[in-house]
Amino acid sequence: MSHRKPIYEDESSTVLAEELQPHPQSQLQERDTQQTFFPPKPLRTPSSTSTADMLAQKVRQARLFLYTHSLAMENSLNDALSHIFHVESRFTNTIASLAPPRESGERLLPGSIYVLVSAMAGSIVSRNRGIFLRTTTPLAVGTIAAWTLLPVTMQNVSDLVFEYEQKVPGLAERHVRVRTGAEEAWYTAKAHSAHARGLLESKIGRGREKLEEWVRKGN
Repeated sequence: MSHRKPIYEDESSTVLAEELQPHPQSQLQERDTQQTFFPPKPLRTPSSTSTADMLAQKVRQARLFLYTHSLAMENSLNDALSHIFHVESRFTNTIASLAPPRESGERLLPGSIYVLVSAMAGSIVSRNRGIFLRTTTPLAVGTIAAWTLLPVTMQNVSDLVFEYEQKVPGLAERHVRVRTGAEEAWYTAKAHSAHARGLLESKIGRGREKLEEWVRKGN
């Protein structure tokens, strides 16, 4: 009895037979190399983890935004307060520098009242005059009274005004010319008044001498 080979062999039996056959060492090494060449695929992170990371990043950006703007606002407020304190201190020091020193013997309280009364008297005198005289007469009388009664204070005020005028080109030079002309006019008027006073006193003295001589002759 002869055994016939089947025409169609079972594929599973063929594969099993191939696996049972001994493999050479080179084939095993090639298989290991192929396994090590292809790295394992990374696992996918769940969507909940990515959402949490995005939320943390947004919160961090919001905190940095708030911190930056709050710091800028604080710095701006500090700069504004420093500027206000600097202006206040400068204004206080300027007002204090206008006061006369104690060794000068000049007192502001009665002197300023006298200056105000003099300006009011000039306004009363010129109340029936034109608008120009009604405006300039109180100022002129008050200025003359201030320079007479408060010379140290007025000198300090004049120096302060001149210091501010130096910041404007041409204004300080014009002020110097006007001031020099006014001082020259004042000194000239003072010299003429002293000369006229001397002439008047000499004429009065001569008249009195003649009158005394005439009285003696009459007696």
